[in-house]
Amino acid sequence: MQVGARIYAQNCVACHGTKGEGQPNWRDRGSDGLLPAPPHDPSGHTWHHPDAQLFAITKHGVAKLIDQPDYRTAMPVYDGVLSDDEIVAVLSWIKAQWPLEVQQRHDEINAQYRKSLPR
Repeated sequence: MQVGARIYAQNCVACHGTKGEGQPNWRDRGSDGLLPAPPHDPSGHTWHHPDAQLFAITKHGVAKLIDQPDYRTAMPVYDGVLSDDEIVAVLSWIKAQWPLEVQQRHDEINAQYRKSLPR
C-alpha cells in the first residue's frame, strides 16, 4: 500500500486532494469547459465504476474509454508515465481508504461487471 500512497502523492494529490476529497463543484464544468477533479472518497463516484474502467481511465484517458476522441478533460493520461503495476497500486490504495461498506459495494460492482462481459 505504501507504493500506491507514494504514487498518489506524487501524481494525484494536486487535483484529487490529500484525502481524496476532489475539487469543489466537481460536477460543474469550469470556465475552461472542463470538469474539476472528482473526489475519490465515498462522496464521489469513483467507487461506482468497476476496476477495469478505473484502470482504463487512468492509463488511456476518458476520451478513449468512451470512444470520443474530442472529449476534453484535465485528467492526464498515464500510459508511458506509470506502469500497469503502479496504476493498480494507486487504485488499490484509493480503495483501501474507503469504509468497509463502500469497499464491499465496489466489490459487488466489479462482480456485476465481470458477469456482463462476453464469454
